[in-house]
Amino acid sequence: MENRDLIPVKLICKHYKIPSSFINTLEEFQLIELTIEKDDFFIHRTQLKEVEKMARLHYDLEINMEGIDAIYNLLEQVENLKQEIRTLNNRLRLYEDS
Repeated sequence: MENRDLIPVKLICKHYKIPSSFINTLEEFQLIELTIEKDDFFIHRTQLKEVEKMARLHYDLEINMEGIDAIYNLLEQVENLKQEIRTLNNRLRLYEDS
């Protein structure tokens, strides 16, 4: 992972006007992964979209961390089921074309 792909937590908090404790709580719930370099915390840029979504859920819709955790676990299950359906459809097409 390159350094240019890492965004300082302080910058994210300032931009989205959220406390750093929110980011720490997201990590405690294993919803994001923080990287530590030179005594500073960073988030990989690929996780930025998710942090923004979770911040909106929490601050705009007033959903607590347990609710956000449940939502993201359910979304992950939905994605896994979609992938399984695609795989099964591809296998079915293979047998239908034979």
